[in-house]
Amino acid sequence: MTYLSRSAAFRSLHHGPGILVVPNAWDAVSARLFEAAGFACVGTTSAGIAWSCGYPDGQKIPRDEMIAAIARVTRATHLPVTADIEAGYGKSPEAVAETVRLVIGACAVGVNLEDATGDDGDSPLFEISLQRERVSAAREAADSGVGRGEGAVVNARTDVFWLSVGAEETRLARCLERLDAFRAAGADCVFVPRVQAPEVIGDIVTHAGLPLNVLASATGPDVHALEKLGVARVSVGSGIAREAAAAVQRAGAELSRGGFSEFLAHAIGYGEMESLFGSATARAAR
Repeated sequence: MTYLSRSAAFRSLHHGPGILVVPNAWDAVSARLFEAAGFACVGTTSAGIAWSCGYPDGQKIPRDEMIAAIARVTRATHLPVTADIEAGYGKSPEAVAETVRLVIGACAVGVNLEDATGDDGDSPLFEISLQRERVSAAREAADSGVGRGEGAVVNARTDVFWLSVGAEETRLARCLERLDAFRAAGADCVFVPRVQAPEVIGDIVTHAGLPLNVLASATGPDVHALEKLGVARVSVGSGIAREAAAAVQRAGAELSRGGFSEFLAHAIGYGEMESLFGSATARAAR
């Protein structure tokens, strides 16, 4: 498939018939396992990639290392890949545009762009006017050389709920105001992590005018409930990466006690792991 056909296929997944479930990979192995599990696409988790490269989350990883990790994921799978680019690795619209171009160069067909500044003080989110410019810059970079809205899928994220910005009773209005700006700037999809109340999710779906992406939560509505609420896309963020880390933690604890039978009994077989990538010839053809 050409790049445009893959981006078009990924965009169409946001419009049914069912909810789009996006597993988030942090390396080639996780991407291949998600493909083998039958998913229609793969996302990357910026947190999972950062941790695997030795950095904390929150845009601490250098951009070139993040782009290299995204490229390893796209090379590992035939599925469309959407990349988490945090806040774009730069404040300015120009920096965001350059990041999007680099991600497209790494063969991703979608980007998630946050509005969080990383400032723990009085300015946790970019001003709406600036964020609108940043989303617009992402849109233009995504569509470079093609028609508007035909390039990579731009998923614009607001962290109003994630960061608990402002008084609780004001958060929905703050969120909707930002989604209006993102839609006007050309976003294809909007992402509101850490929103769980069904009535609030329903209000956002009704107002957004774009497919809504939410983050999976052990304490929130399940996939079927989210689909009934009109949510178009659900992703797991760093959840599976953290579960994988928990498996390593459990195995390490067992080994430190002098045991190994339990974790070895549950491990994926060596042959199965090898089959994920096939022969050297098959790998080179990817």
